[in-house]
Amino acid sequence: MTNRVALITGGASGIGRQTALKLAGRGITVVISGRREDHGTRAKTDIEAVAENGAQVRFVRNDVTDETAVKAMIDGIVAEFGRLDMAVNNAGISNDITSVDLSDSDRFRAMVETNILGLYHCMKYEIRQMLAQGKGAIVNLASIAGINGMPWAGTYAATKHAVAGLTKSSALDHATQGIRINGVAPGAVKTDILAAQLEGNDPNYNEEIISAMHPMNRLGVPEEIADCIVWLLSDQASFVTGHILAIDGGFTAR
Repeated sequence: MTNRVALITGGASGIGRQTALKLAGRGITVVISGRREDHGTRAKTDIEAVAENGAQVRFVRNDVTDETAVKAMIDGIVAEFGRLDMAVNNAGISNDITSVDLSDSDRFRAMVETNILGLYHCMKYEIRQMLAQGKGAIVNLASIAGINGMPWAGTYAATKHAVAGLTKSSALDHATQGIRINGVAPGAVKTDILAAQLEGNDPNYNEEIISAMHPMNRLGVPEEIADCIVWLLSDQASFVTGHILAIDGGFTAR
């Protein structure tokens, strides 16, 4: 996997950061993007420390909801490195834990802007570049809420179902053109997003209850999701496209 270039949106923390660490450790040049300069700078330093075989690391401050900025980011990657071999569309938000009738329209709109339109912007220009090269691999971050109904998560689930739809349909569009497009559907994972959600001290929404939703009776960790993403990006998954891989401690087996 050396001498390749990967883009990871939302790559400064959580699953994105762990994926960047694993790719850089395999000699892949990694570009991580995110909204916060401070997080990105720290992550870049950590990732550079494990980079092998001349792999380089870049951080680009970018908001995936801005289509012009996304295009400029991908154009910049190609201008510097000559290609884009892999993309992990990880940027996403979850900001409203309630039923649809009690949900906030502005919060839902923000999720649509990031989780759906942001993904669309990234895929649009990633695929165009990969078509020009004749090859590429994309992994999108869905969720168990993107392949199941979830209580208190209707608005978030709607955006992640859209991720699954964009992933599968685009995979079919480009199945004979050297581009593989897959998704992962993690269960509850110990990330900054989940930690923030659990800060409310809600007795009905805590780590014990969330863990019990999974047959393994625990939360996942970002490294476990990153391992699967790296596999989907690799040539070991050369006959896999249009697949949403559940990494959920058995949640979808019920």
